[in-house]
Amino acid sequence: MPFIDCRTTERLTDAQMDAVKAKLGRAIAVLHKPESYLMVGFSDETLYFAGRKLEKGAYVSVSLFGAASSKDYERMTGEICDILAAEAGIPADRVYVTYHPVSDWGWNGTNF
Repeated sequence: MPFIDCRTTERLTDAQMDAVKAKLGRAIAVLHKPESYLMVGFSDETLYFAGRKLEKGAYVSVSLFGAASSKDYERMTGEICDILAAEAGIPADRVYVTYHPVSDWGWNGTNF
């Protein structure tokens, strides 16, 4: 089960969130996971980088049950940057992505 937590400095409309979510649903295949297990969250907030307020930027955290290769993570970063540029107008050089492989993930009263 992957979870993509997308924090943006811009407030996304419902239509933008739906478009980003749909494209992330297709892109998650890069990490060998199906959309049917994908959870996506959105929040808009103030972000700072290098001591200054980040204008038109995003921080995206990808938690993944298991792990993927560095090559797959790099490809996913490209996908995320392309999606946010196309759907939210956030330039790739203002998108920061981290990956968090998880060995224990709970759901429905038990762990996978």
